[in-house]
This record gives sequence, structure tokens and C-alpha cells, in this order.
Amino acid sequence: FKRVLEPQLGDRSGSLTLVLMVASAAFGGTLQYGYNLAIMNAPTTFIQTFVNETFLERWNIQLEDYQVTLVWTIIVSIFSLGGFAGALIAGPMTIRFGRKKCLLLNNIFLMTGALLAVTSRAAKSFEMILIARVLVGINAGISMNVQPMYFGECAPKHLRGAISLSSAVFTAFGVVLGQVVGLREILGSEPCWQYLLASNAIPGLVQLLTLPWFPESPRYLLIDRGDKEACINALRRLRGCEVQSSELDEILQEQTETKGMRARQPWELFTDRSVRWQLISVMIISSAMQLCGNDSIYFYASYIFKEAGVSDDKIQYITIGTGTCEFAACILCNLLVERKGRRFMLMGGYILMTVWAVVFTIALLLEHNISWMPYISMTCIFTYILSFGLGPAGVTCILPTEIFNQTARPAAYTIAGSMMWLNLFIIGMIFPFLSELSEYCFVPFGVVCLLSALFVGLVLPETKGKSLSAITSEFNKLNFKSQDEKCASQAKKQYQLGEVSLSTAL
Repeated sequence: FKRVLEPQLGDRSGSLTLVLMVASAAFGGTLQYGYNLAIMNAPTTFIQTFVNETFLERWNIQLEDYQVTLVWTIIVSIFSLGGFAGALIAGPMTIRFGRKKCLLLNNIFLMTGALLAVTSRAAKSFEMILIARVLVGINAGISMNVQPMYFGECAPKHLRGAISLSSAVFTAFGVVLGQVVGLREILGSEPCWQYLLASNAIPGLVQLLTLPWFPESPRYLLIDRGDKEACINALRRLRGCEVQSSELDEILQEQTETKGMRARQPWELFTDRSVRWQLISVMIISSAMQLCGNDSIYFYASYIFKEAGVSDDKIQYITIGTGTCEFAACILCNLLVERKGRRFMLMGGYILMTVWAVVFTIALLLEHNISWMPYISMTCIFTYILSFGLGPAGVTCILPTEIFNQTARPAAYTIAGSMMWLNLFIIGMIFPFLSELSEYCFVPFGVVCLLSALFVGLVLPETKGKSLSAITSEFNKLNFKSQDEKCASQAKKQYQLGEVSLSTAL
């Protein structure tokens, strides 16, 4: 990532500052989302046993298997509801405290959750695990909204996509890290599961120690706080050289356009015609990111690996390969996004996912008739995840930064984050029922990917290297299309009336 940035930024010190800022914010930010998803796989049976023993000791009740599974499902799924709550409060927090300080304050939820998790076993309280998952979810929900906004506002225009997309790279790295730490040889054993659940405090501690040394978002400093000198100082530190007049002029232009305007509330965007298609785009693409089934395929992977003949004790190591696939794909997307553009990567990713969903379905239908077909199914898992990492995983988080102005951006991220977390919760709840479709379980996901690709191809304009005013003018063609057609129709009628009047006069 550093090698990509340095030639384009020019100054080595500026490049280093920007890279270290990205690493500091992301290590305690979006990495937590992937990490906290992954670490829950290893201790499943241990926590279920702990829940059963707790009920037996407290109330002398032996839970049925379905009851234990229900409690476990709530523990896992409530993370999504915590994320939803975090997405709702992220916007107001960024407006009040700023981007950087919001990320630092966000660690309060994380550290409290880690403390509850590590002491839950000694306290013999599964309720503490439940509360810890809610708090960790809130932390992840805030990070997933604030961090891409912070990166997008700090990055130079020609690197805005690559730097914003690093959020997805760290999310994928968090998945791999969680899978590795969750190995039985490390913290995934029965005596250590409470330490595994609390291990998310370490990345948060790293962020608390390092992020205060980096500057606040220059756009926030100038547009929200009106501090031009602080903005110039922040830009000088991030670029490692004197501020280019063109970059400062662009921020000043946005300040002029939003002067006197207060920060928008999420519900206000729904009634504003000037951002109608921007909002529709963000809502659809954020929802598609979860409804495409990428997270669900991790759960289905174990079954496929067993069918392919992989022994139970080896599956945990093969599963690390799925996270590594997404991590590698996100890095590749990071390198390509400024060359190929957002629209191409997003649409291409969903088209490939549609193809692999079809191949996956065919492979599942034929796996009992053809001996080598389970290996095709296993290959489809990796290619599906690779395709997701190449586009939807990273590009989705960039869009609100690029298509909304400073006053609407926090509200747009609130809406986008809410859609993402709500759909993650919905998928988590309905996937057990979808899995009953057996061979056809990925047909709904394939349909979502196909419709998403069509929407991106027909509606979403390319945003690579464009200013906000240029992107807004392209969206205005859709936002005011009916009004423009009406004006054109009236002009045509007036022109025809003019011709008739002229002929009458002659």
C-alpha cells in the first residue's frame, strides 16, 4: 500500500504520515468488524456448554439442544443490532466531536465489552457475554461509518478511492486475524475462550496510543469548524509539502456551497429531491453488500469442505483460506480501483458473483452423481469470496464520501450503515431457513447479485477522480429528469405556438 502511495504523493514524509494514519485508524476501526465476526466460530460449543451449565447451576434446569442453540443464536445475532445502534449514533458523534475524536471515543464501548467478556466466565454469567456483544457491535457500527468518511476527507482526490478502500482491506484482515487467533492451538481452546472474546481490546489499545498523533480531517476543520489555518496545517502534514491551491480551492468551494447550512438529519435526505438518486444508490448498494450472501458462505463452507472429504480437524485451517481470499482480493481491488474506476469494479464483482452462484448451484445438484463435483463446490466458495473482495467489499464504503457534500455526508453514512447492519441481521436470521433449500440455497443470492449489477450499470455514474460538483451534476440528470422533460415539453409547445402565430401574422 505504501509503495502505491509514495510515487503519487511525491513526498516521502507525507506518504508515510498518510499511511501510518490509515493503519492506526483502521487497526482499531474496521478491523474490529471482521475480527469480531470471525472469533465467534471457534468457541461455539464451549459457550453453548457454558450457557447450559449456568442454567443448571442457577435454576437446576437442563436446557434442550434447541434452547441452547436459541441462546447462542441471540448472542451471535445481537452483534448486528449493536452495529445498527452504532450506525445511528455515528453521524451525530462525528458532527459533535469530529472524525478522529469520534474514533477515539468509540473505544469506550470496545473496552467495556472486552472487560465484560473476560470476566463473564468467573462471574458465571452468559448475560455479560450478551451485553459485551452489543457493545462490540456498537463499536463496529461506528467504525464502519466514521472511518471511511475520515479517510475520504483526508485523502487527495487521485487517491481517494484507494485510501477509502483500505477500510475493506483491514476488515478482511480482521477476518483472517480472527480465524488465526481462534485456532485451537492459540485461543480457540476450552480454557481460553473468554480471552478470545476479549482479545479485541488489543487493536483498540493500539489505536488509542497512536491515533492522537495524527491530524483531524481537513474538510471537517474548514467546513464544519471554520478553522482555515488548522485545515492548512492538517493538509501540510498529510501531504508532506506545501498545500496545492487547487485542493484548497475545492474545499473552499464546498464550504461556500454549504455556508449557512446546518448538518442534515437522516430523515431530511428522504424528502430532498436533489439527493434522491444518491440516497437510493447508497441504500441499494449497502443492502446488496449483505444480501449477496458473502458472509453466509462462510457458514456453508464447513459443510462443503466435509463433502469434499476434508477431515474435521483440518477444516479450521482450510477456513483460514476463505478469509485470506477476501483479504488478497481487497488488496488487488485497492490497487485497481483508481485505474479501472468504482463503477467497473462494483459491477464486475457482482457479475462474477452471479456466475459463481450459478456454478455453485449446479455443482450442488450434481455432487451426489459425480465424484469430483464437491471439489467444484469448494472452488466456488473461494471464487465467490474473491469476486466479493474485488468490488462490493471495498467500493461500497467509498460512495457516501464521494456523492454527498459535507452537510449530508454524516446522515448518508448513518443511512448506509443502518441498511448494512439491518440486512446483516436479517440474513443471519433467515439463513438457517434458506439452507433448507439445500442445493438451491444460493439462488436468492445470485438474483441479488444480478439485480445489483444491473442497477450499477444503469444508474450509478463513475466517480473516479471527479469533484463533488461534477458528480452532483451527473446525478441531477436523474434527480430532475421529469422536471427537465416537462420544461423541454413546454419549450416545444411555446416554439410551436410561436410558429403558428408567425404563420397567422404572415
